[in-house]
Amino acid sequence: MDADVERGIVQAIPALRRYAYGLTGNWEAADDLAQDCLERAMRKSHQWRRHGSIKAWLYQIMYRQFLNRQRLARPRYAETEPDELAAPSSWATSQEQHMACDDVISALQALPERQRAAMFLVSVEGYSYDEVASMLSVPIGTVRSRLARARESMRSMLPHKGRTAQLRRVK
Repeated sequence: MDADVERGIVQAIPALRRYAYGLTGNWEAADDLAQDCLERAMRKSHQWRRHGSIKAWLYQIMYRQFLNRQRLARPRYAETEPDELAAPSSWATSQEQHMACDDVISALQALPERQRAAMFLVSVEGYSYDEVASMLSVPIGTVRSRLARARESMRSMLPHKGRTAQLRRVK
């Protein structure tokens, strides 16, 4: 880095800190912003065109850094009220129900790929055996046997907790 540029950057530090405080209203955030600005200026010192003051160039860098921080800190859905994001009461689940859903998903993921595909298409998507056989390009008997093996595997993987698992049978 050129000695004149380095000297100009060092001399601008007090003014940069004041400007950063003016932007942020907080000395800790201002010091972080000033440090980021100085670090970027030193890395990009070759981009300074040598016309105008170096302080103006540093202020531009700082302001862009500030805007980027503001943009990143802004919530993605700032216009939406928190109550609007809450699930309807019909969706409310207890921790036990949530854990049971996690168990079912884990068991489904543990199935071999072919059984998982058949189980997902029939039990989750609601397709008939004939439709699934057509989608998977296999005979209907193969769909039935894959489903039978998948259901048996899931029964053995899922905790019963005093009741038998009710898996939907679709024809």
